[in-house]
Amino acid sequence: MKLILASNNKNKLLEFREILAGTGIEVIPQSEAGCNFEVDETGETFEENAFLKAEAAMKATGLPAVSDDSGLEVDALGGAPGVHSARYTGNHDDSDLDRRLFLMKNLEGEEHRTARFVSAICCVFPNGDVLNARGTCEGSIATYMAGENGFGYDAMFIPEGGSRTMGEMSHEEKNLISHRGRALREFARILKEYCNADK
Repeated sequence: MKLILASNNKNKLLEFREILAGTGIEVIPQSEAGCNFEVDETGETFEENAFLKAEAAMKATGLPAVSDDSGLEVDALGGAPGVHSARYTGNHDDSDLDRRLFLMKNLEGEEHRTARFVSAICCVFPNGDVLNARGTCEGSIATYMAGENGFGYDAMFIPEGGSRTMGEMSHEEKNLISHRGRALREFARILKEYCNADK
């Protein structure tokens, strides 16, 4: 099955392809399908934003489209940055480093640093059917940045029970425990059931 990924994020595309490898699902970036637009993420939840992006790509291409909306929830900040993780500084053009430094500043002196990564996957089909999956990864925010792998806040997020940041992990290690890895494996299971139900 071919799915359009409603994103221009090369890191997300890589993770989708790695985690869904061997499932028979071919993931095509929206740019290859002629979609060069970005959807306004006006939803109040990860699920709402994932649906908005997937629906827009499906309508533009006429093909099933899948989207991920993900972010970091920090307990000491009331769940922020949450759905605003990619634009936490207020400027979407800022770098990952800018956002990490802003988070570090907001947590300065804070001892309660528990947090979680959340991923909501939504797949929208031309017939109107919608599939949803969600994954989380509990952990804490380090007082430092470490590691060159991953993206976003990976360099300062230590998964529960671990001692290294996600930025210090290989792709394979991260995919086993990450929020997106968990959400995608659940999505693959749901999609398989969906496809088998049509037979």
